[in-house]
Amino acid sequence: MKHLRIPFVQWLFCVACALLVLTGFNAQAQNYPNKPIRLVVPFGPGGSGDITARAFAQYLEAQTKQSVVIDNRAGANGILGTETVKNAPADGYTLLLTTNTTLAANLSLYKKVPYDPLKDLDHVGMFGTAASVALVLKGSGINSVADLVSYAKANPDKMFFGHYNSASQMTAEMFRVKTGAPMTGVPYKAIGSALQDFYGKQLQVMFIEYLPAMAQIDNGKVLALGVTAPTRFKAWPNVPAIAETYPGYELGFFLGLAAPAGTPPELMKKMEGWLSAALKDDAFLARLNQLGLEPSKLSRADYTKFVGSEITRWAQVIKDAGVQPE
Repeated sequence: MKHLRIPFVQWLFCVACALLVLTGFNAQAQNYPNKPIRLVVPFGPGGSGDITARAFAQYLEAQTKQSVVIDNRAGANGILGTETVKNAPADGYTLLLTTNTTLAANLSLYKKVPYDPLKDLDHVGMFGTAASVALVLKGSGINSVADLVSYAKANPDKMFFGHYNSASQMTAEMFRVKTGAPMTGVPYKAIGSALQDFYGKQLQVMFIEYLPAMAQIDNGKVLALGVTAPTRFKAWPNVPAIAETYPGYELGFFLGLAAPAGTPPELMKKMEGWLSAALKDDAFLARLNQLGLEPSKLSRADYTKFVGSEITRWAQVIKDAGVQPE
């Protein structure tokens, strides 16, 4: 069999084209960013994801000298905002705040999801992990996790919880399964509307993230019954872990950052550098601490593997809770 020989001129042309492409990529990376960046948050304002995104945007603006615009695209449990980023140009100027809801739980909560978390997004990395808090109104007569279970069993038609993402939904659903307490979930588009009905006494309990929970506790109208982490929060030593009463109960959530699939590797590397540097910045870490977030130590590659494992984990959680996909 004869070896094919490429004429020298043709070979030289191919090499020149390759060098031109590489030079273009390098120039693109060096000039990036040279215009405002949009950071899509697939939920309404006020939740941990939104607060984390705004803190990161502030850090990013200081580093890049470019505006970072927060775009809240709430709806369909984060699906609308995620699909927006999936369909955006893969040029590094549209980023997505990701969560366990959008990357993992939605695949089992819905019969059809218009994106593949591993194929349609390039994952930059993870901000951190956290847990939630079970809240009731003061004066409700419910003063402990045991009281909540007793009340639910005595009033099965009067026990409602509000949810606005998978964490707020599945922490309550898992509580229902672990304790046998009858509870009915009511879906909301955003945390604010759920809290409005909670204070209006149309909801009897809320499972919400650490910082929003702290804000509600500070107003003196609510009582924290327990945290969904396996151990107590350091900041709230007097609030028990629900697992202290019901061993085995545990469910947290995570927050991350992604870009549309196909974003140039040079830009992804630059984004990963920003996130890594932010997670070493004292001011940004202080903000994460206020949110009750444990900062991530995963590399970009390890985080992508983590997302795959979370898809499996949340599928099992949802199956165990008996929640049927919509």
